[in-house]
Amino acid sequence: MSKEQIRSTVAGYGDATSDDAFERMFERDKDALRDLGIPIVTVTGRGHGDDIGYRVDQDAYAMPQVDLTAAELGVLSLAAQFWQDRSLRTDATRALTKLRAVGSGPEAGDLVAGLAPRVPAAGAALGPLLDAVHAHQAVTFSYRAASTGEVRTRVLEPWRLLVREGGWYVVGFDRDRAAPRSFRLSRVEGAVRATGPAGSFVVPAGVDPATVLDSRRADTSAVARLAVRPERASALRSRAVSVPDADTSAPDDRSAATPSDRDLIHVPYTSITAFVDEVVGYGDAVVVLEPQELRQQVVARLQTAAALDRGVRGAAASGDIVSEADHG
Repeated sequence: MSKEQIRSTVAGYGDATSDDAFERMFERDKDALRDLGIPIVTVTGRGHGDDIGYRVDQDAYAMPQVDLTAAELGVLSLAAQFWQDRSLRTDATRALTKLRAVGSGPEAGDLVAGLAPRVPAAGAALGPLLDAVHAHQAVTFSYRAASTGEVRTRVLEPWRLLVREGGWYVVGFDRDRAAPRSFRLSRVEGAVRATGPAGSFVVPAGVDPATVLDSRRADTSAVARLAVRPERASALRSRAVSVPDADTSAPDDRSAATPSDRDLIHVPYTSITAFVDEVVGYGDAVVVLEPQELRQQVVARLQTAAALDRGVRGAAASGDIVSEADHG
């Protein structure tokens, strides 16, 4: 289509107050399409360099027919929400733009509503470590120990990246200690540098990196006793564990009783701060019964949020909050 054809047929371009305004809108939209991974080709005249039209490069953009159910597309949408780092988020957005065109409809996302992962961005270390995991290439980085605060250089053969209790971890073989180790990405300082050639190691057969990570964290874990509304907090339910009757028959005298209209579940956690963040996000769908320290922190966070809400409502009622329109 020529530029004039696009201007006359695409909704919104008719609102342009001048040719210059249209040109700005047109260039903005071309950039937006390209950012989504849609290749826009400029067609020029044979005898001169003037632009005479624009088209989507079908060969570059087309993909084979993919049969996705609503549930499958919903799970892919959920996975895309997981990548909060900018470079990976862009790739995920581009992929979903194509997949939604062949999916079962916009209702697909409804099947995973409420399951959005609560994982913070991993920072600059994630990209280089992902590359190293796929390339089987060792890496070197500076790491601050949680117990002592000491910063030391580590040389690691990275096996896998995992998420536990709201944090990213890399698991692999520590060459200096000659043993499997796990490292939290938030404690990596500075750049992660590739060391040696790609393909310099293989993940040992029969070794489960998740087991390596969980075994090193087991001694610091606790179990929360939660009362959850039916069919709510699916992410918490998926991590629930069975607790022997002896552990639940005589709960702490200070713990709250389980409401009759809720389900009782037990969920292990290691970082109380991260777990408080997660539980508070469910609002009144989750009530902490014990341990007391966790319950107190959740209640305190909710009380603070309620106080802030009352303050905002009070300021609005008294006229202290002025809209942008009032400022002109």
